Amino acid sequence: MAKLLELDDDDYFVEHFGDKPLTDVRCSYYPVCPRPELVFGLKPHCDATVVTVLLVDDRVGGLQVLKDGVWWDVPIVPHTLLVIIGDQTEIMSNGIFKSPVHRVLTNTKKERLSVAVDYYVDPEREIEPSAQLVNEKRPALYSKVKVKDYFARSYNAFTEGKMVIDTVKI
Repeated sequence: MAKLLELDDDDYFVEHFGDKPLTDVRCSYYPVCPRPELVFGLKPHCDATVVTVLLVDDRVGGLQVLKDGVWWDVPIVPHTLLVIIGDQTEIMSNGIFKSPVHRVLTNTKKERLSVAVDYYVDPEREIEPSAQLVNEKRPALYSKVKVKDYFARSYNAFTEGKMVIDTVKI
């Protein structure tokens, strides 16, 4: 990713993980739902991660991404991993890489399973846009933030139906 951005340091993102990066795993079960129009499997959100690697159910869909105000179904591709760019990458790339808004819908006929592995920068570190991606034509779009503070904001934003990344936009 650093190469795509033409950064001097090819390990720019890796080096930001720090000495104590976090990884967590979420196993999600979405049971059959007789009235899916009334219940989200998981409401719209962005991941507060560097990246999320998702093993999606290869039998039933439900994952959707928001693009230009329209919800798009993520196609089912059996035996694949889906990589979702997280907010931390969006911040460090100064908005060049985007953390997509996504949600999970329930299904009337089939249950759904997924496994997500989240990767985070060390909570004691601060993140901000790379200095190499900030200039007069493209000013910093995000303020510097301590990762653990960003986590705290993310839980509040999620419960309020807001996007936490908006709290660090300049």
